[in-house]
Amino acid sequence: MTHRALLALGSNLGDRWSHLRGAVAALAELGTAVETSSVYETPPVGGPEQGSYLNCVVRLETDLDARALLEAAQRIEAAADRQREVRWGPRTLDVDVLWVDGGAVDEPDLEVPHPRMFERAFVLVPLRDVAPDLVAPPHVAEIPDDQGEIVRVGELGSGGTPASGHAGVTGA
Repeated sequence: MTHRALLALGSNLGDRWSHLRGAVAALAELGTAVETSSVYETPPVGGPEQGSYLNCVVRLETDLDARALLEAAQRIEAAADRQREVRWGPRTLDVDVLWVDGGAVDEPDLEVPHPRMFERAFVLVPLRDVAPDLVAPPHVAEIPDDQGEIVRVGELGSGGTPASGHAGVTGA
């Protein structure tokens, strides 16, 4: 059975563009009909002081369920040398399973839909690119605007270089 899955990617260490491109390529091997949002530069939310992130969301059509997607996400993070030393600390790559066919999983190490996806502008803004149906009432009344400026910086499909003429997005 094919599922529509949504995964959030973020990177703020090393070659951030390369980490995102590698993750998208690895995710593409897990299914079909991969669509990637624009890439946005965002300030960190929570955790220690650290550099800004590049974030995007990937929509994937896959036969994998949420558990198998989590396991694949963790392998992709490990391939990017992800270290889990500080909660919400800097990282080469973060891959979060946000949503799978609207189903629910509530386990100690996996919650789907992601419990904070509708509270985080750095997820909601790119999510709107690939799943606008989830970023509209009744799911989301408005995108939080108290988490700093979110700036569109490019597309991974265009070679991962920043787009000319940054499109600033704050909240909405």
